[in-house]
Amino acid sequence: MKKVLVLGASGAMGRYVVPELARMGYAVDAVSLDAPDPAQDPPGVSRIQGNAKEEAVLAPLLERRYDAIVDFLIYATPELAIKIPRMAAATGHYVYLSSYRVYDGKDVPVREDSRLLIDSADDPLIRFSDDYSIFKARGEYMLRGLGRRNWTIIRPSITFSTYRYQLVTLEAPLVIGRADRGKTVVLPETARNVQGTLTWAGDNARFIARLVLNERALGEAFTVATAEHHTWREMAEIYASLRGLKAAWVPEEDYIRIIDPNPWGVGAAWQLRTDRLFDRVIDNSKVLAATGLSQSDLMPTAKGLEMELAKVPRGFDWNARWTAQTNERMDHLLEKKTCTP
Repeated sequence: MKKVLVLGASGAMGRYVVPELARMGYAVDAVSLDAPDPAQDPPGVSRIQGNAKEEAVLAPLLERRYDAIVDFLIYATPELAIKIPRMAAATGHYVYLSSYRVYDGKDVPVREDSRLLIDSADDPLIRFSDDYSIFKARGEYMLRGLGRRNWTIIRPSITFSTYRYQLVTLEAPLVIGRADRGKTVVLPETARNVQGTLTWAGDNARFIARLVLNERALGEAFTVATAEHHTWREMAEIYASLRGLKAAWVPEEDYIRIIDPNPWGVGAAWQLRTDRLFDRVIDNSKVLAATGLSQSDLMPTAKGLEMELAKVPRGFDWNARWTAQTNERMDHLLEKKTCTP
């Protein structure tokens, strides 16, 4: 039986990838910070609680020589030169989680050979930064420079999953948390008619599991995503129909200052302007061909959101202290300004 190690196994995609691999007949060791609950797993899954970035956890695992490693961990630039070569050398097939955010938005639809932000961003500052989109691309380049082809690069679109629901750059505590409290959600006017792609984590898990130890995947990059796309206005309307969300569309600068009031902060602006304001229409023909799946096999976005949101009771305590001040700034803006419904 082939053995697969999954690092970051309880994240948005990891929670679906682990059982999918087990159903395909792999023996899966799943590492996460969360306490394991073996009762929820199919046969063939072993749970390991720990931080796989710590040497005491990682070193003994890599000595086991897994047939494949699926790595959902996030490595900023200083870690990449150590982690990437080591992971690729420790297994027959290393699956590296990148992001569709690496694409520069100049090509629509997005294909695997579309230009990358790290090479062609209009803003030179972002090309030399440690923004998420940039260090993910650096990891890709490190893999390509290793002199071996035992790796696969995965570039997921925005992925919704259990307790993870996005709207433009907002996450679940602000999107669903505010909707459940009857509060209006503030969104940037400039994103209203931009096309975005949200893919159900279960579908991305099927893509990833079928790329593991797949000869067609070696030395290749894949955008794992549905081909379905909607404007952000349409996505807000889906959340409205499912959870009663009320949206107010405000000037872009007001929105950015809600997310980050620091006038010198760039992260919130870059996430919006170098991703969510790009038309993210995905050509997923390459990953469909490699995995044998078809677009009709994938979950429609609205149906997937309905299924996942049904798991979250109204009034759920998101316990997201990091959003408390953002909520306050959003309320303050709504009190002061007339917003576009």
